[in-house]
Formats: sequence, structure tokens, C-alpha cells
Amino acid sequence: MQHSKAMLILHGKQASNDEVRQAVGRMRERGWSLGVRLTWEAGDAQRLVDEALAAGCTHIVAGGGDGTLRDVAEAMGLAKTAASLALLPLGTANDFARAAGVPLEPQAALDLLASPTHGIDLGRVGDQLFLNMATGGFGSQVTANTSEDLKKVLGAAAYLFTGLSRFSELQAASVTLHGPDFQWQGELLALGIGNGRQAGGGHVLCPQAKADDGLLDIGILPAPQEMVGALRDLLAGDDLFVRARLPWVEIKSAQGLDINLDGEPLQADSMRFEALPQALRVHLPADSPLLSRPG
Repeated sequence: MQHSKAMLILHGKQASNDEVRQAVGRMRERGWSLGVRLTWEAGDAQRLVDEALAAGCTHIVAGGGDGTLRDVAEAMGLAKTAASLALLPLGTANDFARAAGVPLEPQAALDLLASPTHGIDLGRVGDQLFLNMATGGFGSQVTANTSEDLKKVLGAAAYLFTGLSRFSELQAASVTLHGPDFQWQGELLALGIGNGRQAGGGHVLCPQAKADDGLLDIGILPAPQEMVGALRDLLAGDDLFVRARLPWVEIKSAQGLDINLDGEPLQADSMRFEALPQALRVHLPADSPLLSRPG
């Protein structure tokens, strides 16, 4: 049986992954026309998505970590394509895939290509799109400064290790957030603007986020007087957050704010985030926790 044409855009570091190679082979045996292209440097995902669409691919698979997923999803969102996206999670954290219930085993993940698609949202800030989450404050600094070597040794625990080792750098950021019927001003330790639920190797910043509701979930961890207690409570998962669910939110900070956009660092004094409803068709499990209308 002949299936639709698909392309796997695979992170270059996974080129020798035997499990992926075997899974691709099985999909081809089932009748899928599944090509494979590798990314090596910035801009490759955009170029390869354009190549896949020009070749008539109706399905694109993003194989790699959260950064690869973001790059492919952004390129597809900018193209406003009707092609669908499947996730092959191969990173250290795999935050979006884990929250969405996508299998981490390559064959099971590729099997979702045969499942129905779901329309999900993308987030936008400036001219950039993101799929999972924008984080700010101390959490984004930890994510940006966790080394690749440490992630290879410790996996997702590397983010926690880095956070503890950089404890002396813990600083609050003074910000103002404004959205429809929402206003918050003060100092924060961590900020999550989520289409997904977690970032930084499993830190759940937006636990109720849905990827298909046309809204961004906002999670703000205010800075208390006792910084040590705040970090301990954050790592323990205590819910000290101010929360909102908004179609858009504007953030201003006089001293500038560091934002991590699915692995892409941003810095500015003022940013506007908004949800782009139903911007992408994605193959997700029917019972995915990120779907408000499960199939």
C-alpha cells in the first residue's frame, strides 16, 4: 500500500542512530516514501522544510531535541503549509514530546504518522515562532548554560545540577506584564509563557496548558524575600505561581529580560507574545494531555 510522501529532518548528531535507521526502514517496508535529510548548522531546518514542501511532501518529521522541533515547526508555520508534522524525540529533555504523550521510542513515534492530525497553536514573538514555551528569569539562564557534555552524562538531571551550581547567580527580574484583563508588576524568579507545559528538562511551568485552545498559559514565580526557599520550592514543584491564560501578553523590563525560546536566546526591554490559533497540523496521540478536544 502506497502512503503519502514524507521527509524526516534529522539532527546531524543522530545520523548514526541505529534505532532511527531501523524504524525508517520499517516505515518504508510498509509503503511510506520517507526521505531523510540532516541538519548541521543554523538555517538548515528552514532550507530543508522548503525543500520538502517543494518536493510535494505532505508529512514532515522533526527528529531531534526541542530545538530541532522548534526550528521545523517555525519553518512550517511561516510557510503556512497544509503539510503535517510528526515528532521523533531524540533530545535530552524532549519537553514538548513528553508533555504531549509522544512515545520516546523511535518506531512508536514514527507510527504516529499513520494517526489523524490535530490542529494546534504556535506562539509568536516579533518575527519568530515557537511551539513549546518561552521562559524567562533564572530558569532560562540555567537552560542556556547547561553544557552538552553534562547533558550526555546526566540527561535531564543536568539542568537541575546546573541550577544548583549557579545558585549564587540567582537574581530577580523586575517586569511588567499586560494582557486582556490582566496586569502584573513586580520581581520574578521564573516566567513561563507556554503552548506546552514544561521546559528546561522537565520543569513544569504551565501545568494546565493546552496546545489547541488559541491561548498562551502564563506562569509567574514571584521573587520572595528568601531566595533559598524559593529555589527549593520551585525544584520541589510547590505551586507558588501567578497564573493566567491569554491570547497575547506584553512584557516590559527596564533592565532588559533574557528569554529562552525553545532553546533560542532572546533579550529585549519589551516583547509581545501572542498565540496563533490552529497554525499547524501535528500527529499526536488521541489522548494527548495537550489536546483540549481529544480525538
